[in-house]
This record gives sequence, C-alpha cells and structure tokens, in this order.
Amino acid sequence: MLDDFLVRAALAGLGVAVAVAPLGCFVVWRRMAYFGDATSHAALLGVALALAFDLPIFGGVLVIALAMALLLTLLTGKGVSGDSILGVLAHAALAFGLVAVSFLPGVRVDLMGYLVGDILAVSKPDLAVIWAGALAVLALVAARWSALLSATLSPDMARAAGVDPQKEQFILTLALAITVAVAIKVVGALLIAALLIIPAAAARPLSRAPETMAAAAMIIGAASALGGLMVSFALDTPTGPTIVCIAAVIFALTRMVQAGRA
Repeated sequence: MLDDFLVRAALAGLGVAVAVAPLGCFVVWRRMAYFGDATSHAALLGVALALAFDLPIFGGVLVIALAMALLLTLLTGKGVSGDSILGVLAHAALAFGLVAVSFLPGVRVDLMGYLVGDILAVSKPDLAVIWAGALAVLALVAARWSALLSATLSPDMARAAGVDPQKEQFILTLALAITVAVAIKVVGALLIAALLIIPAAAARPLSRAPETMAAAAMIIGAASALGGLMVSFALDTPTGPTIVCIAAVIFALTRMVQAGRA
C-alpha cells in the first residue's frame, strides 16, 4: 500500500498534523507566532549543515532548530525587545542558510523543496521519521500538558504550585524543534510556522476548553493536509502552499461562524 506516493503523502500530512496541533495551541496562547517563524527559518541552515557533513537532513535540521530556539529563549528579556530579537534571528538564519547552501561544492540542492516542501516525494524512511517525531512530540506534550498549561496561563501561579515556567519553556522549545525537523519535508521552512499557527487559531472560536481546542486543531490540521493534497493533485499546484491555503480557508470559515454567533 505504501508504494502509492499519494498514500505516503497523506500519511505524512497526517503525521505533521498530529505533531503541530497541540503545540500550535501553545504557540497561539503564548503569542509565540514569530518564535515558530524564527525556528523554522533556521531549518535551512540545518539542511546546509547536514549536506556539508553528510548527515541525515532530519538530524541537521533538529540540531539547528533546537540551537535557534534555545538562543531565542536565552536572549529574550536581555535589554532588547523580543520582536527585534526574533526579527533579526529569523531573517539572519534564513540568509545564512541560503548562503551556506551556495558554498557546498558539487552538491545540487532543490531549495524550493526545502523552502515550500515536497510532500509528494516522501519516502518510506521519511514517513518513519515523520511519525516517530510526531508521536514523540505528542507524548511529550501529553505528559507535560498540565504543567505547560499552568505555566502558560500564569507563570506566578505555576511557581506557587511547584511548576518551573523556565523548564516548561524548554520543553516547549524542544517540542518545537522536533516539529520543525519533522515538518520541513512536508511544508518546507517557509510554511512550517503557518501550519503551526493557522489550525490552532481556526480551532479557537470552536472551543471552550484547552483540550477541546487541541483536538479541534488536530482535526483541522488533518483536514488541511488531506484537502490540500487533493486540491493540489487536481489543480497541479504546489502541495505545501496549497495545504496552508486550505488551512487559511478553514480559519476564515471559523471566524465567520464566530461572527455569526456574536
């Protein structure tokens, strides 16, 4: 069954949806949209590192994404506004990644594949990596759900309850780095942040509890992945951007539902 490239693509999209849905909710709640953007932009530098040292792409992207996320965490609140730090690091990482790729001797790199994804080229080993990473993220977030939620809602009350907000921030950072490494093959470095944020934002008007929002975001992410794949195949459009377009349409529809209730 997995010899069918469309089936592999669908399973890859579902794997990414599983990973990004609950994590995207925390990104929305913490207003960390640019944080995810900066981490995903650094992924291209990870691709260059992996190619230069003949390492697996997943490993190179994971190392750089984690390093970028930790750097952002360390620099935040050090006398420079968070938006400024995120803006500088996000665009600098992307630029350094593009320059680094150009210096690789004898290596032909399909930059578009890494920038906007190439879900139709997902192989069986890629699929195994995607689902292993997705399940790892899901297990990590599920295990720390209460602590992450407490640290998100009120860091002061979390400390009073014995929860270390900085530790939870690190766990969220680790999960974000794994998600970026998993998703780059499907939607690419430029669109990862969009797939993180849009399904969670679309789920918000439909939910009254955090757990409901996470479940709704997972359903919307899966629908976006499968719907984008079908539309892309039918209209011969780039699959990664089409997936994000479908997610954006669902977001618009949920906002219309919210406006109708008001």
